[in-house]
Amino acid sequence: MPKKIAISLLLLLLLSGIGEVMAAGQAITRIKDIAKVQGVRSNQLVGYGLVVGLSGTGDKSVFTLQSIASMLKNFGVTVSSSELQGKNVAAVMVTANLGPFVKAGDTIDVTISSLGDAKSLQGGILLQTPLKAANGLVYAVGQGALSLGGGPKPVSTVARITNGAIVERDVPTKVENNGNVVLAINNPDFTTASRIAEAIAKDFGPIAQAVDAGTVSVKIPTEYNDNLVGFIAAVEDILVRPDTAAKIVINERTGTVVMGGDVTIDSVAVAQGGLSVKVGGQTGTTGKDQSVIALPTASSVGDIVTALNAVGASPQDIIAILQAIKASGALHAELQLI
Repeated sequence: MPKKIAISLLLLLLLSGIGEVMAAGQAITRIKDIAKVQGVRSNQLVGYGLVVGLSGTGDKSVFTLQSIASMLKNFGVTVSSSELQGKNVAAVMVTANLGPFVKAGDTIDVTISSLGDAKSLQGGILLQTPLKAANGLVYAVGQGALSLGGGPKPVSTVARITNGAIVERDVPTKVENNGNVVLAINNPDFTTASRIAEAIAKDFGPIAQAVDAGTVSVKIPTEYNDNLVGFIAAVEDILVRPDTAAKIVINERTGTVVMGGDVTIDSVAVAQGGLSVKVGGQTGTTGKDQSVIALPTASSVGDIVTALNAVGASPQDIIAILQAIKASGALHAELQLI
C-alpha cells in the first residue's frame, strides 16, 4: 500500500466534535508571541579577516597572499606577496548578528566562512577582525580559536567562535515615539490587528489603535511615563486570539499536508484515476475497480484526506485532488506548494 499522506496536528481542529470554543481556546496567545515592539531589532555585521595556524589546509588565492603581506606590513615587516605561501593561512568572511540592547563590552557569537580555496579551517585561529554594519562603522571586533562543531559530516570550511567578538559600540534603540509604542505584527492581518487593539483596551482603556494590518499604535499611559519597560511588559503579556487566512500547505516531495482550522469546502465531485470523490451526495463509479468516497456537504478537507488514505490513495493522488478542487473554486483556502 502506498505511503499514507502525513497530516499535521493542526488537522485536529478540523475533526468533527470539536467546537468553536475549543478551537478558539487553543489559538489564544500572548501579544509578545505574535508581535514585536517596533525599533527592537538585530543588526547584521560583516568583516574580512585571516585565519592562521592551519595544518597545510589553507588557500593559495592571490588576495590571501596580499592580505598576509598587508598584515605583516602593519607590524613593520615588509615582504612581497609573491614571496609568500599561504598553505597555513585562509582568507575568511566573518559574520555576526548584533542583537538589540547589546552594550559595549558585551560579547557575541561569530561565524567564519572560507573565502578562497582552503580545504579546512580545522584548528585555525581568527586574527583580530573589525566587524562593520551597513553604515560602514565598526561595531565589534572578532578574534579567537575556531570550532567546526560536531555532527557526522561537519562542514570544514565554516566554523564558529562562541562569544568570539567584543562589542565596541552601542546601537541606539528607541521604542518610544512621541509618547507612543508601536507594535509590529509578525504575520500582518487586519482582524488580528483589531483584536490586539481591543485586548489592550480591556486592560488599559482606549489607548491602542490598529493603524493597518501589520501595525498597532499604543499610547503610553501617564502613570507609566517613568516605567516604560513595565508598561511594555504588561502589554506583551496580554492574551489575544490571532486570526489567519485559510491556507493549505503541501510538500510534494514528502507528501505532507498542513492545514488550519478555517479551511472550508463546497459541494464538489472529483474523479482521479481509480478514485471518485463527491462531497454533498452520492456518486457512481466509472469502473468496477474504482474506489468511491461519498462525504456530506459539511465535510472538511481533513475528512477528504482521511477518507482517501483509507482507500490507499497515494500522496500524489491526494495532492492532485486538492489542486483540482482548488481550481474548481470549491476550496476556500490558499493552496501553497513548497
